[in-house]
Amino acid sequence: MDRRDFLKKGTTAAAGLTATNGILEPLVKGEETATNSKPIPRRKLGKTGEELSIVGFASIVVMNNSQSFANNIVAEAVDRGINYFDVAPSYGDAQARLGPALAPFRKNVFLACKEGSGGEEGDFTRDSAAKTLEESLRQLRTDHVDLYQFHALSRMADLEQIFGPNGAMEAFEAAKKAGKLRFIGFSAHSVEVAIAAMDRYDFDTILFPINFVLFSQANFGPQVVEHAQKKGMGIMAIKGMAKTTWPESMRADHPHEKCWYEPAAFPHEAALGFRWTLSRPITAAMPPGDERYFRLGMDIGQSYVPVTKKEEQTLMARAAGVNPIFRLGAG
Repeated sequence: MDRRDFLKKGTTAAAGLTATNGILEPLVKGEETATNSKPIPRRKLGKTGEELSIVGFASIVVMNNSQSFANNIVAEAVDRGINYFDVAPSYGDAQARLGPALAPFRKNVFLACKEGSGGEEGDFTRDSAAKTLEESLRQLRTDHVDLYQFHALSRMADLEQIFGPNGAMEAFEAAKKAGKLRFIGFSAHSVEVAIAAMDRYDFDTILFPINFVLFSQANFGPQVVEHAQKKGMGIMAIKGMAKTTWPESMRADHPHEKCWYEPAAFPHEAALGFRWTLSRPITAAMPPGDERYFRLGMDIGQSYVPVTKKEEQTLMARAAGVNPIFRLGAG
């Protein structure tokens, strides 16, 4: 299963799925960890003047879970020091779950949302973007988002539509003037498109895969980080705990419902991979939406230390010959 199929599956999954006792039980352990540890540290977000927790909350965590589960895990994340929350319309019912859960903390957190029309179909038009933003604000129960992002840019044609007549950028800039968003950014899964986007517009942020396998086996990502640094952008990372693609025999049926890729082995390899990502010149990183991996991300954030040279050598040895989830020239 690839990323687009995963998102479609998440959107159409049964809304009635709820958290079992087996899922809720770790909440107690998480709260104990929060009580006994220092809060997750923060870093500056480019030139925005904002500071974000180095670990973000990827709202796929609350997708297809009960509202009580969402309320508890959001409260726990805030208590442990997370102030950066990210969501998208394509994450099933995540917006509907996150809105009520985040309401008590909204004034003290940085809420990032994504325009939902990207992907294979590519509908980055002004009217679609404006309509999507209004629906997101309604579900998230807020009058503005702090960061609004073009989602999953993967083709040069996406940029042509965004910046063309009646393109989505017109809606973004109008919404910014109206106070419905504060900063404009984008996420991408293509090195070439990401660099072209940064050269086309003075974006505030970029959300991009920054991962030990991608960097070492595909040369995928270092040039994007360097380009964003030169422009003084805020850099947020995804896929820090990713490892490879699922084998063909497992793509339709694998043990991680909320990971369209095969994650690094839990917990040691995944922890080392996430620390490697956090050791790059970035603001924050998003753990996977799988609850176990997200909790591991929070634990790492609270006790974070950069990887050593020896640890990096160990990690790169594990990456040797592994098939990366993205490649240069592929959208």
